[in-house]
Amino acid sequence: MTRRGFRGGLPSQKQRITVDAKIQEGFALYQQGRFGEASKICETVLKIDRRNFNALAIMGTVTAQQRQFEKAISWLRAAINVNDKVEYIHNSLGNVFKELKRFGEALASYDNAIRLKPDYAEVYSHRGAVLVELNRLDEAMASYDKAIALKPDYSDVHYNLGNALKKLKRLDQALASFDKAILLKPNFADAYNNRGNVLGDLKRLDEALASCNKAIGLNPDYAEAYNNRGVVLRELLRFDEALASHDKAIALKPDYAEAHGNRGLVLTGLKRLDEALVSYGKADTLKADTEFFGHYLNTKMMICDWKMLPVELQKLATDVAAGKKASPPFVVLGVLDSPQLQKASAKTRGDISFPKDEGLGPITKRPPHKKIRIGYYSADFHEHATAYLMAELFEAHNTDSFEVYGISFGRDSQDNMRRRLSSAFHRFLDVRIKTDREVAQLSRDLGIDVAIDLKGYTLDSRPGIFANRCASVQVNYLGFPGTMAADYFDYIIADKTVIPEQSKSDFTEKVVYLPYSYQVNDSKRAISDRVFTKQEVGLPETGFVFCCFNNNYKILPATFDGWMKILLAVEGSVLWLLQDSSTAAGNLRREAEARGVHSSRLIFAERMQLDHHLARHRLADLFLDTLPCNAHTTASDALWAGLPVLTCMGRSFAGRVAGSLLRAIELPELVTHTPLEFETRAIDLAKDRAKLQLLKSKLEANRFTTPLFNTRLFAKHLEAAYEVMFRRYQAGLPPADFEVGA
Repeated sequence: MTRRGFRGGLPSQKQRITVDAKIQEGFALYQQGRFGEASKICETVLKIDRRNFNALAIMGTVTAQQRQFEKAISWLRAAINVNDKVEYIHNSLGNVFKELKRFGEALASYDNAIRLKPDYAEVYSHRGAVLVELNRLDEAMASYDKAIALKPDYSDVHYNLGNALKKLKRLDQALASFDKAILLKPNFADAYNNRGNVLGDLKRLDEALASCNKAIGLNPDYAEAYNNRGVVLRELLRFDEALASHDKAIALKPDYAEAHGNRGLVLTGLKRLDEALVSYGKADTLKADTEFFGHYLNTKMMICDWKMLPVELQKLATDVAAGKKASPPFVVLGVLDSPQLQKASAKTRGDISFPKDEGLGPITKRPPHKKIRIGYYSADFHEHATAYLMAELFEAHNTDSFEVYGISFGRDSQDNMRRRLSSAFHRFLDVRIKTDREVAQLSRDLGIDVAIDLKGYTLDSRPGIFANRCASVQVNYLGFPGTMAADYFDYIIADKTVIPEQSKSDFTEKVVYLPYSYQVNDSKRAISDRVFTKQEVGLPETGFVFCCFNNNYKILPATFDGWMKILLAVEGSVLWLLQDSSTAAGNLRREAEARGVHSSRLIFAERMQLDHHLARHRLADLFLDTLPCNAHTTASDALWAGLPVLTCMGRSFAGRVAGSLLRAIELPELVTHTPLEFETRAIDLAKDRAKLQLLKSKLEANRFTTPLFNTRLFAKHLEAAYEVMFRRYQAGLPPADFEVGA
């Protein structure tokens, strides 16, 4: 450190000796980490000379170490006012601004340091980190390259470069940078931790876990490493260990929002929803503008906890409209009947988590194959609602004109459905351990012409595959009943009911209209011969049985209000619901009592295998639908089992699906348009058994004569759509809305 002049006139020899000695003492104390004592020494010096550069510099550095950042800025600026030609002070000031996320000021300070010392490798590294935060990634890479050229053995710059490369999704290069940082500094806990994150993104989960464990071994108090370890363990389905890891992270850092939120995800996986709700709530309180609020709200809906719901729904709507990362888009579909807000939510998710990635370059147009190559991408090629709907479609495709590929990134459950599906495709590929970019490259190598995303923004989805442009034509279908709001999706499969002409502007994809219902069905779904008695499922022997086997999260208070009015109007009737949790059942019983309906009139059904579940539908008289998210697969289940479904049309795709199914099976009299009409129709059908029986007879006749369950007809229509999409691409035409004729 450089000595600076004293206040007043020329210092005496005694003053000079005293100040020099105290500065040396203060600096030694600072190096020992005895910050309080160092500060006191410097304060003594500054009483003698308030412009002593060394004392001001030490005070700035000490207060920065103590995270008293505003004080640090004052001290460091005071030092610069004394002498602005000392490069390390500008670097220190830049570091403080970086901690405060005042990135523009940090960058200016680093640039000042570099002007004074052009070969200052450390500052180039720090500057690169700030440029990453500003999303000026090309400049960041140049800054890191300069730092490495100046100081090749500087471990921190390799670590920072790894972070930038991870953000750029150049995962293999990021891994190499972290490995280099560790080679140069074997005890680099941060590098091991972030290396674990990259390995997780690369789906090398066992290696990721080992890297997180190494970071913890080097730093047993490393909260972030425990949190990241928990994320990997959850992906490995080792939920109990994951929970313990997040608990440790929180014990070390109680205000760690991400750890609380990730703990909630684990507890959701463990079906401990009451506890998950607490964790999500804590995460949202600690850190706004995250999706934890959406998880919190969804968990409340799963247990039918409606306290403060109007206020919370208004908050969700406001945050989504403002472009905040407030919720997973799928949650928004279930609670807000607004196509505009659903689109806004999807756009926020896509922009933040799955921006277009042009790393593979454009797809080179080539002569068409003899057969159009279709790829279906999903995590649900096993016993799952999507598979129950689609299985026969995969078997029904015209193999003379199409090669159909199944691209699976979900678990290998080795169940009967998995075996059935894997044998239905021309090729079935398990890509779980591949990255999004690797799957996209594989798809290109396979020559996939039309790629269909069956997941959208749902659990275990991987839109990043499509962000990397895996095929010439990319389609959003079935799994996510809404727009992806990403320009790399060319089309969405729909019908005139779920997306009326006037609603096309709510979708960024071009709309392909199938002639009947957009939703495919499997006409091979078995219904058990088992004859259930009312007694064994808990139903009364007499009285009208309304039912709804939708997931509990779809039951909003307005829907429930209508149901209770119906029960009050139909003496002796009961409502048969699916029981997802005992908490939800208890809350619904209390809500019924609050509306004047005895809780005994709510009967709850346990989950069971599909063919038996379909068989027990015979005990119900009428299925009552939900809004703003209708019955989808559950409506098909009921209609296939011969149970009439009464629905009310919403504004959004998700709230119009049951109407689409009913029109395709030619039962428009079961489609209503207002809550009052819905309630009146339900009461009328319950009181007029003859009218209801006519509907049941019509349903039974229409099951095999109308398009809804004619899977081979559906396959022809869908194939016609694929042909138009691909022909347009081959002709150099952009995607466009079109209809498939009946």
